[in-house]
Amino acid sequence: MSIETLLVVDDERNIIDLIELYAKQAGYRILRAYDGATGLQMALAEPPPALMVLDLMLPKIDGWEVCKRVRNKSDLPIIMLTARDDDVQKIVGLELGADDYMTKPFNPRELMARIKAILRRTNNRNPPPAPDQLLNLGKLRVDVARHEVWVEDKPIQMRAKEFDLLVTLLENKGIVFTRERLLEVVWGFDFAGETRTVDVHVGQLRKRISGSGVEIETIFGVGYKLLLEN
Repeated sequence: MSIETLLVVDDERNIIDLIELYAKQAGYRILRAYDGATGLQMALAEPPPALMVLDLMLPKIDGWEVCKRVRNKSDLPIIMLTARDDDVQKIVGLELGADDYMTKPFNPRELMARIKAILRRTNNRNPPPAPDQLLNLGKLRVDVARHEVWVEDKPIQMRAKEFDLLVTLLENKGIVFTRERLLEVVWGFDFAGETRTVDVHVGQLRKRISGSGVEIETIFGVGYKLLLEN
């Protein structure tokens, strides 16, 4: 089995040293970048890394811009590092397509757990379903095999996690999912993750499927379910 490579982009060398120490113990190889421009180049290189750990406050190009440019070309899993517990920073990062985030100072063991969870989800995806597997509800149509979504005849662009979230809810329409359960099913987290990740992606997904006759209903204090609009 080949060793998976993690790209860590941070201008603090001691942070990368710490991550590398635990990553090697977990069986990963580390690539280093100390500024956003170098990190962007390495993230889009061939072969690509398995996952990128990306600091927000970087010289040359900041982490938000790096995430945006990477996500425009790739589904590379991204974990963002924020310097403080700032909801605005986290929400912006998630809306740009980050898969998860952690606040500095962080527990390196928890970071490794999150990396493993995301990579397990990425690597253990089921083989593509039959090409005729279509999901329909209201004016919404989803081709699971081709990773395509339409509202009526209009194709809708979606990020990978938004698509996975939509398929999960659509395949279980009318069933309430807790945020924790969605983290487990869609993101592959088997520990108590930050449920704000789910809320942000649900908000984005609602915008994508607007006008489809399908809604994602919030069940206050519980979670979400998908159903036809009244």
